Amino acid sequence: MTLIKSISGIRGTIGGKPGETLSPLDTVKFTAAFGTWLTSKSEKRKLVVGRDGRISGEMVRNLVVSTLNALGFDVIDLGLSTTPTVEMAITMEEAAGGIIITASHNPREWNALKLLNSLGEFISAVDGKEILDLASREEFVFAPVEKIGICRIDDSYIQKHIRAITALKLRDVAAIR
Repeated sequence: MTLIKSISGIRGTIGGKPGETLSPLDTVKFTAAFGTWLTSKSEKRKLVVGRDGRISGEMVRNLVVSTLNALGFDVIDLGLSTTPTVEMAITMEEAAGGIIITASHNPREWNALKLLNSLGEFISAVDGKEILDLASREEFVFAPVEKIGICRIDDSYIQKHIRAITALKLRDVAAIR
């Protein structure tokens, strides 16, 4: 089994020992590191989360959302979504960033946390290193009970994304249809 920690995110196989796979403990640790890092970069307390249809997606989503709420972030959960839709939702929501839960082309036993900044872009190498350092030190401060965040489900972003694309002047809707 495998756990790969890189600047582009955290990916690994589901099941197995913490530190060797993308275990629930690793999911919480890296999510907490990302949230802690965002807290140092922005006063915004809103994040966007979306996922693909992998078997482990809902479990990983629950861990991610609960961890972010425990850090004091409100989460807009897009549910099943695409990577570009999550990227657009971050800017539309004026969020501090987001997490896409997807292992892209990897087999079904894999999943990943792909980390995005407030511009809806993948984090930089420098930012990724800071987050990995935070995770290794486990220096997280969770919110007191009165500041725990909430989760709002919003499955409308696929349609918002489609409308934004079809509204572009460079498109030919008739040809697309």
